Amino acid sequence: MKNMPIKTSVLQKFEALSDRQPLLVNAPGRVNMIGEHTDYNAGLVLPVAVNRSLIFAIAENNEEVCRVYAQDLADEVEFSVENPEPLNKQYKQWANYVIGVVGELRKAGYFATNFDCVFGGNIPIGAGLSSSAALTAGLAFALNELYGFEIPKMELAKIAQKAENNFGGVDCGIMDFVASLFGKEGHAIRLDCRSLEHRYIKLRPEGYQLVLCDTQIKRSLAKSEYNARRNECKRVLSEYKRFYPDIQSLRDLTINMAYDYKNQLPDTLYQRCRYIIKENVRVEHACEDLINGDVYAFGAQMYLSHEGLQYDYEVSCRELNFLVEQTKRDENVAGARMTGAGFGGCTVNVVRDDYLDTFTENMKQAYRKKFSRELRVYPVKVTNGISIIDN
Repeated sequence: MKNMPIKTSVLQKFEALSDRQPLLVNAPGRVNMIGEHTDYNAGLVLPVAVNRSLIFAIAENNEEVCRVYAQDLADEVEFSVENPEPLNKQYKQWANYVIGVVGELRKAGYFATNFDCVFGGNIPIGAGLSSSAALTAGLAFALNELYGFEIPKMELAKIAQKAENNFGGVDCGIMDFVASLFGKEGHAIRLDCRSLEHRYIKLRPEGYQLVLCDTQIKRSLAKSEYNARRNECKRVLSEYKRFYPDIQSLRDLTINMAYDYKNQLPDTLYQRCRYIIKENVRVEHACEDLINGDVYAFGAQMYLSHEGLQYDYEVSCRELNFLVEQTKRDENVAGARMTGAGFGGCTVNVVRDDYLDTFTENMKQAYRKKFSRELRVYPVKVTNGISIIDN
């Protein structure tokens, strides 16, 4: 089954579960090009949807419970739409995301019957490609289509976010869900996380492609430290509101405003603030560089972003830092940075097309020599967002 197309294997499992014709939905993962940890500070981000995705097969049933099967985990869960309560089982964390989508739809006034669902895909779990957002946003989209709720896509993004916040226990921002729902082939999404205004910026690095280097490091700290960073940002905002009562988020601060009262904060909190302010500026510069078609100027912003994540925001790790550092001496790589919450996962690299094989081999050898561990390398294409698959 490993070599079987994902759609085929998901359909086969669904046919073993139900005799109904399922709705098929494709939900891509995402890579954030720049603008990390800024979304929950009402800032700017620049993600893309990529051709690593989850496929859902879903149909109503006449049973007393929903039956949902996670193909990649060989695990299943049953629950009723009448009582979508989170499970107190860490090993079924994925199930809480599923139940959370149903729970948040009900809170919003949308009621459904029980259903059968099988999903599986090729998004590497824990690699920073937001498989959880593909799961929650993909299921929300599928249920919206299945039951004809006619919920706008941005509202689906908010419902998926709430499912991860309230049932998954991660106090994440909205970026990942918007990226999965609104992705556009060949384009990045410049998203203002305060107004939710978004526009597409064409990726124009002709002769280059996006390549992910997966550290294979399990991000055991990602959830707890992610929530910790968000709480630190809340503390920073509270401190600065003493001096600037009108600010609503760290987005409203300039670096000069922050510096004027830096002595009123512990050094660590000032570093967090400095990173967020500078990262928003970097997103603006990166967008201009893409519009101008200057791939190396864009790459320079990626490197600066990683340095901020490494030293000011402190969410990187030695493996990620090593991979980024390796590329700085290579003129065939325009830019690199960690992507995702951090503490493991992937770096995203902008690599010359004709250099891909050499890049892959060089990075694998260097990583193996340094850490005695295998590096996984995934070239990815920028693709469209969540969609129905013709069955």
